[in-house]
Amino acid sequence: MSCPLVTLLLGGARSGKSRYAESLVTAEAPPWTYIATAEPFDNEMKARIEAHKARRTAGWRSFEAPRGLAQTLQRAPSLQPLLIDCLTLWLSNILLGDLDLEAQIAALEEALAKRQASTVLVANEVGLGIVPENALARRFRDEAGWLNQRLAAKAGRVIFMVAGMPMIVKDRQQ
Repeated sequence: MSCPLVTLLLGGARSGKSRYAESLVTAEAPPWTYIATAEPFDNEMKARIEAHKARRTAGWRSFEAPRGLAQTLQRAPSLQPLLIDCLTLWLSNILLGDLDLEAQIAALEEALAKRQASTVLVANEVGLGIVPENALARRFRDEAGWLNQRLAAKAGRVIFMVAGMPMIVKDRQQ
């Protein structure tokens, strides 16, 4: 199953992923759809969420999907440009919720394949650092890497962000 209208945007923390993803989506005519996966568990995360919200103009329609991402994606308008930020937080929520990860990913892939407008996925590249010291962190790092590989294989475009600069890894959208 190929998703030519999907762009996977990868990078490290504070690499400019979200801002660049928003610019890709807003390059198209509004309205735009934003699906957020973060949960405000503490004040620092609340501040991050508010900073993301403050950047978005009135043309955005927002959904929150810390877990039911595929179902939320299916409810979103299929013909409108869409941004999901961030798959890594979603993955963390799935693992900590002890949900069936394979079923969740398969449902996400199915929902992405049905989209008829451009879709930008934001995810962290967490495998460039040291090997984590505990089993849960190692599982998270491994699952994130496998999720990114799986979606990159299907996406029409893959971009890696480094210091705010986009590096095109794959581009079959042109």
